[in-house]
Amino acid sequence: MAYTDIDRPDLYFNTKLYTGNGSTQSITGVGFQPDWVWCKSRSDARQHALVDSVRGATKELASNLSSAEFTIPTGITSFDTDGFSLGSGGDTNNNGSTFVAWNWLASNTTASNTDGSITSTVSANTTSGFSIVSYSGSASNITVGHGLGVTPKMILIKNRTSAVDWTVYHESLGNAKLVRLNTTTAEESTNQFSFGTSPTSSVFALGGGYSMVNTSGANYIAYCFADVQGFSKFGSYTGNGSTDGTFVYTGFKPAFLLMKRTNNTGSWIMYDNKRSSSSKNLTDKYLYANLTNAETTDTAEGIDFLSNGFKHRNTFSASNGSGDTYIYMAFAEEPLVGDNPATAR
Repeated sequence: MAYTDIDRPDLYFNTKLYTGNGSTQSITGVGFQPDWVWCKSRSDARQHALVDSVRGATKELASNLSSAEFTIPTGITSFDTDGFSLGSGGDTNNNGSTFVAWNWLASNTTASNTDGSITSTVSANTTSGFSIVSYSGSASNITVGHGLGVTPKMILIKNRTSAVDWTVYHESLGNAKLVRLNTTTAEESTNQFSFGTSPTSSVFALGGGYSMVNTSGANYIAYCFADVQGFSKFGSYTGNGSTDGTFVYTGFKPAFLLMKRTNNTGSWIMYDNKRSSSSKNLTDKYLYANLTNAETTDTAEGIDFLSNGFKHRNTFSASNGSGDTYIYMAFAEEPLVGDNPATAR
């Protein structure tokens, strides 16, 4: 029997709920010092706020925007030993608003990486298969070291300097296609991944002169993810358009799920295990990564988080349209096997 590589997923990823106070506050209870924090207001239509330790606190990106990096001194102001601190900024701490923050651990430090044709700055956690990579663009094809030691399955890339769309590489789509995190557009053919070069255990390749991933004079950030048994899974599935919906095996009970229809237009849907209003398996609250919308609660569009994966209980075209194809990223609440076996609610 194969056993999980990570018995305590909450030591590497955790979701934290909090209420804004419009002033300053420290959010604790994350369980580690996060390197990447993704915040979203649940009660209000506000921008997403993505901050990481490589770029530094107060440097925000928004998953719903093509905008270049913002400096927000009143947003997330520091990464702390058990969470993070906030200023009075409305997108992360509006008085009386409810928020969700998804937190990932990298290495709590950075290192220069010379595996690629250019030098990158990397914070990598080889145990959890997550790295944050900063690099500068070029007018020519480049390779960029990611520090994982295994091949990434999914990479999110954003130009920090210019207002251009987010680029998403997903292994299920292959190296000749991409999707855009801040839009609803379907998959599209591309030469941006160095004309069809797949990532390796040490680098990912980028075509020269593409503003979204590699243009001269621009700075970029990339979030890289690998499959880790019992902790993370990146895959695809086909919807069936039924309330007895498609089941997707992950090998763990999910804590977080992001999905996108790729053969047609559709929003990026975000579920997690902390916001559900159900005492059963149904996870019925979701947000859109590409929109400012407040949280939606709809049992007719919910998903069951089970001990070994997730199952659709809806005909929602954004997640379970008949014959439609979807990509997803999932992180674990509990592994299926090991010292801490999962059980459904």
